[in-house]
Amino acid sequence: MNIHLSLGPLVSLIAGVLILIMPRLLSFIVAIYLIVIGLIGLFGMGGAHF
Repeated sequence: MNIHLSLGPLVSLIAGVLILIMPRLLSFIVAIYLIVIGLIGLFGMGGAHF
């Protein structure tokens, strides 16, 4: 049985749970997400699969 997890859905699941637990984390999670997406876009790692 092979389980293939990609990074995006896993990160969004963890972020969603954290936001439900502590709503004040929303701005930090959104900021970190935007920074990570921007870095991936700049350095061309868009095709990388984890």
